[in-house]
Amino acid sequence: MEEGCECKKKYRQASEATELIHRLNRIEGQIRGIRSMVENDAYCVDILTQVSAAGAALTAFSRELLNSHVRTCVVQDIRGGGEDKVEELLKVIQKFIK
Repeated sequence: MEEGCECKKKYRQASEATELIHRLNRIEGQIRGIRSMVENDAYCVDILTQVSAAGAALTAFSRELLNSHVRTCVVQDIRGGGEDKVEELLKVIQKFIK
């Protein structure tokens, strides 16, 4: 392992992982659609509308992942007497509200 590398992993239930992957697949399709629109000289406003939709989909994905993180990793850390995950969570939230 490299110095300074924090290689953390989280076990996810199969249903949670499947749902997250399905969301990412839909987002990936949206991005490919946007690229196609650019390649086919689509009208700027139409492209921007799709970019907005893709951004909203990424935000929804992030919200779902954050919700899961709080309910599992953060709660487990607190119950175990730690607060490391709380500090980590606060840093992540700061990134989202910039």
